[in-house]
Amino acid sequence: MAQINHHFQKLKAGYLFPEIARRVNAFADAHADAEVIKMGIGDVTEPLPAAIVQAMHVAVDEMGSRDTFRGYGPEQGYEFLRTAIVEGSYAGMGIAADEVFVSDGSKCDSGNILDIFGIGNRIAITDPVYPVYVDTNVMAGNTGDANAQGKYDGLLYLPVTEENNFVPEIPDQEVDLIYLCYPNNPTGTVVGKEVLQQWVEYARSHGAIILYDAAYEAFITEEGIPHSIYEIEGAHSCAIEFRSFSKNAGFTGTRCGFTVVPKQLMGIDDAGKEVSIHALWNRRQATKFNGVSYPVQAGAAAAYGQQGKAEIAELVAFYLKNAQLLKQGLESLGIRVFGGVNAPYVWLKTPGGASSWEFFDLLLEKTHLVGTPGSGFGAAGEGYFRLSAFNSRANIEESVERLKKFLQ
Repeated sequence: MAQINHHFQKLKAGYLFPEIARRVNAFADAHADAEVIKMGIGDVTEPLPAAIVQAMHVAVDEMGSRDTFRGYGPEQGYEFLRTAIVEGSYAGMGIAADEVFVSDGSKCDSGNILDIFGIGNRIAITDPVYPVYVDTNVMAGNTGDANAQGKYDGLLYLPVTEENNFVPEIPDQEVDLIYLCYPNNPTGTVVGKEVLQQWVEYARSHGAIILYDAAYEAFITEEGIPHSIYEIEGAHSCAIEFRSFSKNAGFTGTRCGFTVVPKQLMGIDDAGKEVSIHALWNRRQATKFNGVSYPVQAGAAAAYGQQGKAEIAELVAFYLKNAQLLKQGLESLGIRVFGGVNAPYVWLKTPGGASSWEFFDLLLEKTHLVGTPGSGFGAAGEGYFRLSAFNSRANIEESVERLKKFLQ
């Protein structure tokens, strides 16, 4: 019989979000009349900006004519989009268009990037953390089994909690790959340039590579908070950055993102010889990926036009207002709340000392609201809970009222 990849069997019982869906579906089946409001998964609710829709319509029409039809595109992305990304997101940061690789989303890229890194790298992740970073390393064979706390042997966990102001400490040991996500998912918190500078200096001095997820950078509202790791001196030689159109432009169902891999970035092979990470990623994409569809890339490029930027700004402001309403509503009840200022997530301390899953079940049962248990993001997330601001204004306002009736 065909042998499976046994590392999959080390994964914990279920990926966080399908487990949430299972519990919610069971509740809905038992309470057919309940009006459930979901603020768990960070899926957007508002329609695509008009400029993007228009650009995609034009592109689809082009695909219907022999004169303008396009078949296979470049695996790395069309030049028009890669150039728009550099001019719109990385102006003055020393990033070239051929260092940008267009993909079907940053979630995919953050997992696929492990294809080009060898077994035996020492890996650091924050805790709590976006589960994809952990689970894809388990699948790739980079970890041992999970212990009683759900932590995997072989990973260095860096706690980010209220006690350390959600800032991970620089390791006191050598690591090779470092996952950082800012604005942070799940906590919604941010760090300043001085913190990222310390990480860059650590990475450069130890030959490590930072895998930097900046999927939520468009939600930054405060001055002085970096939108990109490449704002930090020296980052080009030690960092890969992932970005997405999902949250700011509403592409969760349309699927488009990109990864920036500077040509300066190097790794080493088994013989200790330096190898270009850029070249490896290019080879991986050319072999295992056929690129994002032309209409989707045309829509993504429209996000950088004058109308597109204005409409996206309105969309981001809408979700941030939702986050503000959630944050203020919870704080009025005396609950400790984090995030919600530079990110579309509100991270709250569970009231009454309830565990994360206890609060999830209680909230669903008593208020018919769905959030995400903090422990699902890691052991250090126990006792916390995440609410997503991606929803209609009416649902957010209704959710705040239900929370007040339940928690007052």
